[in-house]
Amino acid sequence: MLMLGMDTSAVAASVALWEDGRLLGENFVNVKLTHSQTILPMVQSLLDSCDRKISQVETFAVSAGPGSFTGLRIGISAVKGMAFASNNPCIPVSTLEALAYQLSGQECIAIPAMDARCQQVYTAAFRVGRDGVQRLSEDAAMSISQLQAKIQEFSDGLPRILVGDGAQLCYNCWEGSDVLLAPEHLRFQRAGAVCMAALHHLSEAVSPADLAPRYLRLPQAQRELLKKQESNRVLS
Repeated sequence: MLMLGMDTSAVAASVALWEDGRLLGENFVNVKLTHSQTILPMVQSLLDSCDRKISQVETFAVSAGPGSFTGLRIGISAVKGMAFASNNPCIPVSTLEALAYQLSGQECIAIPAMDARCQQVYTAAFRVGRDGVQRLSEDAAMSISQLQAKIQEFSDGLPRILVGDGAQLCYNCWEGSDVLLAPEHLRFQRAGAVCMAALHHLSEAVSPADLAPRYLRLPQAQRELLKKQESNRVLS
């Protein structure tokens, strides 16, 4: 099976090809360019490099959230557009779970942390070991201080490792903490890990029409509108 994976959930963007148990190739950029400018050229470049055609892709995997609202919409739209032609199945993957898969091969508690702005992060906890990746908590949005308290629940004598684009932010705030920081080459979201996670969720594949982002909170514009409406109700 040839699978194309994509992640546009944060500043970094990547695409990967996975075939019959191995990673064929991966393109990754971590620059502040709009994903709508970069992601499809990256797909074509990767297909060319691996001597594959988009018509050969049997399954699509995509980071469906949490993450940047704009980034997620771009990635989901790109995958839907490519999959619609042949109505190929699409596997939506938790961005946080995919981040945990980047620490595969280690015995640890993975603490993915994605920068959600305003001193908040999207986060969860996973046990990573020889038997694979086991979810310990559900995806959630919380403050950095709340996460520091939350991770005390997860130990079992294993090292706790922060991973994700918000990992450095948390690490810097927790002076004196024994929580470790994933090395930079493993820290940021990558499509290869999205493919690894997707292989464990094949039964959750959906049609291109049903593929949708998974937000943990409303976009800022909607939050501000609701706040304004609530303020108006109080004043009236």
